[in-house]
Amino acid sequence: MKKKKIVSSLAAVLLCTSLVSPSFAANSPNGNLNNENSELPISGFTNHAEMTKKLKQIEKASQGRVSVDVAGYSHNGLEIFQARVGEGDRVVLIESEIHGNEKTGTEALLNILQYLGSSNSPEAQKIRDEITLVVLPKMNPDASELDRRANDLTWEEVVEEYPSLSGVAPAWNYYTRTLQDEDYSQRPGFDVNRDFNPDLDYTPQPEDFPGTSSDPGWYITPESQTVRDVYKSLKEEFGKVEVFVDLHHQGQYYVEGTDDLVTMSLSGQFVPNPNSPEGSEYAEYADNYNYDFSRQLNVAAYNALQSIGDSPFNNITLYQQDLDLPGTALGSFALNGSGTVLFEVRGQTWTMGQKKKGQLVKAVETGLNAIISGVANESVYDLDPEKYEDIPATSYRPGL
Repeated sequence: MKKKKIVSSLAAVLLCTSLVSPSFAANSPNGNLNNENSELPISGFTNHAEMTKKLKQIEKASQGRVSVDVAGYSHNGLEIFQARVGEGDRVVLIESEIHGNEKTGTEALLNILQYLGSSNSPEAQKIRDEITLVVLPKMNPDASELDRRANDLTWEEVVEEYPSLSGVAPAWNYYTRTLQDEDYSQRPGFDVNRDFNPDLDYTPQPEDFPGTSSDPGWYITPESQTVRDVYKSLKEEFGKVEVFVDLHHQGQYYVEGTDDLVTMSLSGQFVPNPNSPEGSEYAEYADNYNYDFSRQLNVAAYNALQSIGDSPFNNITLYQQDLDLPGTALGSFALNGSGTVLFEVRGQTWTMGQKKKGQLVKAVETGLNAIISGVANESVYDLDPEKYEDIPATSYRPGL
């Protein structure tokens, strides 16, 4: 019942409406997502100050296994932390909270760091020996503190940094309207997950603005610049970043052909394959792109969640495919040779607050552990990438 692959025409149209608007799952029309009370409790999630303290505790308790550094700063001067554990040749880079109201990934990453930093188990030692895990557990701290999607930066401040953009129309992903119950008119910001570019040395050019969702970004936000710099430094150190995982949230959807609410969606496709006619504009990256490896990583996460047994953790679907989003971190880094995985957990804080936190964090943690272990023990490389196509589709409406 869960193996149907084709979403109905109406469902496909409605999904496209939400999925290709300003960022992944930015404005889902599904479910009761307009809240009469927008002040939903989120105190159960870790804020920036609490995370800072927690990271220091993990680092100290790890006795040198975990190192924590400041990779950069947000526009408002908050630290963007980078934590690193392991000494292996293969790099797994994971980021969370590129959107500040999508918080379960941060909790999962802190749990994983604590385990790998403190455990003496053979499994933990194997992971530390075989991979280098690098995480950015709250890469958009200004948005996180404001509990909203976008960062806290005006177009005027961007122009001050890049005077050549004077008189240019603001970037298309600049929010000055109301979005997800957040009025950006008095405190604008950018969807940071459209500010990436596969050219890691790109500098903003006036002719590239305002752009569209199918165009690369510009690295005009300090948050995207920080991630880009971390990625570049790892490439210089290791030759490549083997895996990049981006942790997000989405609206409320259903497993295709059922009335089961989706717990999490997965994806490994964010730009057309550069080796295909559809992806010809990315031909310069064709030798780097490894879609089959991305599919294997997604299958590893999916299989681990299915193995839990008959539960909401089985309700995993394939996110919308056939996307062309080179301005996302995932699209940009896939073109640079990384195997890529998108996690889209059900419900942002503006729709659910901290409801289902424990269950959703466990889903993220389970999927991440499968990817990390699978790369460390090399089992992921033996998985059939075609099994990715068997992951159930996402539906806008419950099956009848």
